[in-house]
Amino acid sequence: MSKILDADKALSGAAGEAAEDTMKGRYLTFPIQNESYGIEISYVKQIIGIQKMTEVPEMPYFMKGIINLRGVIIPLIDMRLRFGKPGREYDDRTCIIIVDVNGTRLGLITDSVSEVAAIAEEDIEPLPGFNSARGYIKGIGKTAAGVVLLIDCDKLLSEGELESINLPQA
Repeated sequence: MSKILDADKALSGAAGEAAEDTMKGRYLTFPIQNESYGIEISYVKQIIGIQKMTEVPEMPYFMKGIINLRGVIIPLIDMRLRFGKPGREYDDRTCIIIVDVNGTRLGLITDSVSEVAAIAEEDIEPLPGFNSARGYIKGIGKTAAGVVLLIDCDKLLSEGELESINLPQA
């Protein structure tokens, strides 16, 4: 797809520390059904349109398969399924957000992407005590448009899930 956001290129001219400061408090937001979710922009490497994927047998239910992105095999997680929502057909608005989690590249399939939102630390609330999201929802960001459930990418997959899909290092 022609619309690709390449965070690596955008940051290539900036010094590491300065680049980190510009990303602090910035979240890529995306909708799943009626909720808005956010991922720290520092995890995001690219955003691409949905493309043909190869199914891999005996993967967890939320793993939709793999893609070959410029010679790199990327496992794909359908975020709807990961969050216990009903699946849906992919369309021209469906996106794959390529993230780097502890040296592993993953593709997160989302309904679409919304924006990069700046959410200050003082506008992030801890989760209420009823969190059953396996620890991957780390807080609730308050924005002018409403609330954003903030995802902790490091906890999106458990160690057992990482091992079961045997992900290659990026």
